[in-house]
Amino acid sequence: PRPLTAAALSCRRYVAGGQCKSTAKLEGKVAIITGANTGIGKETARDLARRGKVIVACRDIAKAEAAASEIRAETGNQQVIVKKLDLADTKSIREFAEKFLAEEKELHILINNAGVMLCPYSKTADGFEMHLGVNHLGHFLLTFLLLERLKQSAPARIVNVSSLAHYGGRIRFHDLHSEKSYNRGLAYCHSKLANVLFTRELARRLQGKSQRRTEFTANALHPGSVRSELMRHSFVMMWLWKIFSFFLKTPWEGAQTSVYCAVAEELDSVTGQYFSDCQPASVSPRGRDDETAKKLWNVSCELLGIQWD
Repeated sequence: PRPLTAAALSCRRYVAGGQCKSTAKLEGKVAIITGANTGIGKETARDLARRGKVIVACRDIAKAEAAASEIRAETGNQQVIVKKLDLADTKSIREFAEKFLAEEKELHILINNAGVMLCPYSKTADGFEMHLGVNHLGHFLLTFLLLERLKQSAPARIVNVSSLAHYGGRIRFHDLHSEKSYNRGLAYCHSKLANVLFTRELARRLQGKSQRRTEFTANALHPGSVRSELMRHSFVMMWLWKIFSFFLKTPWEGAQTSVYCAVAEELDSVTGQYFSDCQPASVSPRGRDDETAKKLWNVSCELLGIQWD
């Protein structure tokens, strides 16, 4: 390939966005990353594996083992462990949490990274619309089941991977599972807004119960427009992604803000915030609506059959 011009290099640097500069080590610490067998999840796992123990939580065990094996070989860290987790099935989520709690005495970082995008209409094993079920409700339940272990291991961090797409979302309480009308793009946006609202309400509740603000933090982020497998359900988007790949982040670049939220020392006491390119970013008006956040919390608990006060 021909060398890039100065203008093209400048454009690439802009597209790449911010980088996590933290060299923080995580010796003796444990991190869980959902969906870490590909894309930004895999790159996040690769980075954290250079710092400490990583649990790769994925639905596809074969892909996860291949990714973990590659990361172990590259980092020299044998503490990259694969565990089965299907966020589209609450039974699988509960089994994952049960096994994790039996095997690990500590948990310091939970990165809710896995997600689906632009799926044809379908439902999870529990009858939830797929985007809402995987992207929001699955991670909501997982966080609930692991919260006590995070509290015991404090200081601890919860990182929710959302998206700029949350600006296009709204929580349609009258048709939460899109049974009356369905648009795959909007369904994704709604689920990403749910991630932002969940983070906001979770941070508020954690602060209210903790004497020390630094004990637990919960933050959300936009990774950027990334070349990843998320577009696999849309031929048109895959085609456009290929054409405009120069203007998209690589998975490594897309993982930087996830890593930043997980390890950066300056975020020790920062909670309830939303980041992009390793810096605070603006949230949509709907993403700042505390009443909607509280209502979504209560409805989520009802749907999952849990009590989370």
